[in-house]
Amino acid sequence: MLKVLSGQEIDSSKWRKFVLSHSNGNIFQTWEIYELYSRARNYKPITLCAVNEHDEILGTLLVVIQKELSGILGYFTSRAIVFGGPLIKDNDPTVLNLILSEYKKVIRGEAIYTQFRNLWDFGSQKQIFKENGFKFEDHLDILVNITKTESELREDLSRDRKKSINKGTKYLTVKLIDGKQYIDEIYRLLNLVYHRIRLPLPRKEFFIQAMDEFYDNGMLKVFAAHMNNDIVGVRLVLCYKEIVYDWYAGADDRFLEFRPNDILPWNIFLWGKNNGFSVFDFGGAGKPNIPYGVRDYKLKFGGELVDFGRFEMIHKPVVFKIAKFGLSIYKKLYGLF
Repeated sequence: MLKVLSGQEIDSSKWRKFVLSHSNGNIFQTWEIYELYSRARNYKPITLCAVNEHDEILGTLLVVIQKELSGILGYFTSRAIVFGGPLIKDNDPTVLNLILSEYKKVIRGEAIYTQFRNLWDFGSQKQIFKENGFKFEDHLDILVNITKTESELREDLSRDRKKSINKGTKYLTVKLIDGKQYIDEIYRLLNLVYHRIRLPLPRKEFFIQAMDEFYDNGMLKVFAAHMNNDIVGVRLVLCYKEIVYDWYAGADDRFLEFRPNDILPWNIFLWGKNNGFSVFDFGGAGKPNIPYGVRDYKLKFGGELVDFGRFEMIHKPVVFKIAKFGLSIYKKLYGLF
């Protein structure tokens, strides 16, 4: 007989072992990520865990509800995001169906819509999502194989990316830094970028908590591009099993001509390669056949373009339409501050 546990009912040690041993286990479904978002303002994690009569874990799902605003306005920006989940033992369709069915009950009143951002191809399991009311949409990602030799990785770079990395190497030095020591400078650089692209950035406390949670276990690394004694660009990456995940990036606009945004990923490739990692996950690359500048930028580093897609469900269609309009207004306002 299967049952579903949630939140504090789940044995954290069993959870850790399950994710670590699962072939698709990833950092975004770990107990550590749950702990981070549990303490973060405007975020709320929801966890579901299917177990059998022996309390053996057969499937897990970690969902993070995000709100850009607090109070009543937060309701209109509430969305549930799933990165890399659910994780199901042996891809058992019964367990997947159970978790999705239970999730739909739990999410009522919590979020306007849910989006599963897939990190692998769900294949035949897509049908189970469809039967539970989730719509599949194509969405691209870029994965860089960093087990290649340095010369092979360099050969995969576009011509202009090679030139920009060579230029950056003349002026900048990339180092691993202690994020806590430089948190003010890191946050300043992140905020510059998110202000420019008019997207909300988590509070500084979120990144401090991430460093508290992930530094000692090596799951978070902060790389900085230095010009003399000044930090002019940073990149935060998450590390789990054999994968390095691109997470947050920032750079000072005054120094972009020296290519901090090009030299940082390149040095992270080499660091990952030399420290036993096999893949650099560059993250989202937009929808197929729709122009997207971020995708063009990332593809110049080489890598494989994959389409794992997304599953989506709108829980409150009317509110969703209102919120979509309101969010566009919010972004415009956000750019003024």
